[in-house]
Amino acid sequence: MQRASMRKLALILLAVLCWLQYSLWFGKNGVHDYLRVKNEVAALETLNMTFKVRNERLFAEIDDLNEGREAIEERARTELGMIRPGESFYRIVNENSFPKHK
Repeated sequence: MQRASMRKLALILLAVLCWLQYSLWFGKNGVHDYLRVKNEVAALETLNMTFKVRNERLFAEIDDLNEGREAIEERARTELGMIRPGESFYRIVNENSFPKHK
């Protein structure tokens, strides 16, 4: 009689242990979820750092534009192709950029 109850207790404990192991590895907030969330956090931290660097660069550019004419003039020249009155604009073209005629 005592042997049968010990066997039942052992089976119950084994079932509880199996359930706990399953919950630990595959259940909600288990190891699987932890690793997934850890990877998501790492990816978001990388993205956050990228945006932080971009924001710092944009704030520096805003400061340059607010402080001086040189930055405005540089942007007008490079992005809009503007020149000052009386200036001559020369474009140097690489000859390899044109197709060869047969």
